Amino acid sequence: MAEAYIVEAVRTPVGRRGGGLSGVHPADLGAHALKALVERSGIDPAAVEDVIFGCLDTVGPQAGDIARTCWLAAGLPEEVPGVTVDRQCGSSQQALHFAAQAVMSGTTDLVVAGGVQNMSMIPIAYASRGATEPLGLTDGPYVGSRGWQARYGNQDVSQFRGAEMIAEHWDISRADMEAFAYESHRRAIQAIDEGRFEREIAPLEGVSADEGPRRDTTLEKMAGLKLLQEGGRLTAAVASQISDGAAALLIASEEAVKVHGLRPRARIHHISARGEDPIRMLSAPIPATAYALKKSGMSIDDMAAVEINEAFASVVLAWLKETGADPARVNPNGGAIALGHPLGATGSRLTTTLLHELERTGGRYGLQTMCEGGGQANVTVIERL
Repeated sequence: MAEAYIVEAVRTPVGRRGGGLSGVHPADLGAHALKALVERSGIDPAAVEDVIFGCLDTVGPQAGDIARTCWLAAGLPEEVPGVTVDRQCGSSQQALHFAAQAVMSGTTDLVVAGGVQNMSMIPIAYASRGATEPLGLTDGPYVGSRGWQARYGNQDVSQFRGAEMIAEHWDISRADMEAFAYESHRRAIQAIDEGRFEREIAPLEGVSADEGPRRDTTLEKMAGLKLLQEGGRLTAAVASQISDGAAALLIASEEAVKVHGLRPRARIHHISARGEDPIRMLSAPIPATAYALKKSGMSIDDMAAVEINEAFASVVLAWLKETGADPARVNPNGGAIALGHPLGATGSRLTTTLLHELERTGGRYGLQTMCEGGGQANVTVIERL
């Protein structure tokens, strides 16, 4: 099978809700990452064969195939097409998988993968439900489906319930989650202060660093927050932040590397996706990681760094219990609790950060995974070159 290489990876800063990027049109947000990708790689943009972007809630300014719109808004060649992917929070990680598969199949040689989301404009996942209200449709995707109800009944389906179910099943306390969240902020602040993100970020609108990390947070402040639901264990402090951002990666075949004089920085070593209980929803990274390691013949100890999305602290803590991974290698520069989670962009943001962390530390292999709506998870393993 042909190899797929990561040639370049770049992202915008992650903006806080209502922050410095909140007024940037999603097409311009994604365009900024694309222009930086082309400039940094030195590639002739006309040589790109497709642009695959992740995005959720593709309504309003995010409608109309945002991948294509971002490319055109960047002033890049009209002959290059684009397609938008929705695998919920894993959308741009799946975009990377599709790009790699296209290259590995031999049908394409140069593909851009990435994602974009402005959650300040389009507030939260499933906001697209509201777009159908003028048509008299107000129910979500599960309500009214006879097939779904026959299989799962009328159970409440939400990420918050899933995160609570995980905390209960794996006996993860509120204190455990708050300690994890505090460490996420500490690591992110250290990474920012040491300039670890500077190489991967293309500043925009005067914003040059991620806006989410809270320097003034304390365990005492976290302990004073209200629970998200009565009798539960979660508070806002142990959940990912609503954010704005974009990221893009250039994926190339060995032939494209030679023809265009490119320098590959990493090889896509493994890609897969698995599903699990859609009600518990957020625990799929556990079986997905086990599947990926078995299929690739690798061990979690082979991974010099891991990026697992911090949708909620319980998700990562349960994954750590099941995999036995070294916590020091997992989200070493903080995660979404501190850095934010611009839904459709997070997958490509994580890959970008993972690549740069491997380069910073000299590590060879890195693993990336994340929970996704519908009880799904992607796993990517990259090898630094």
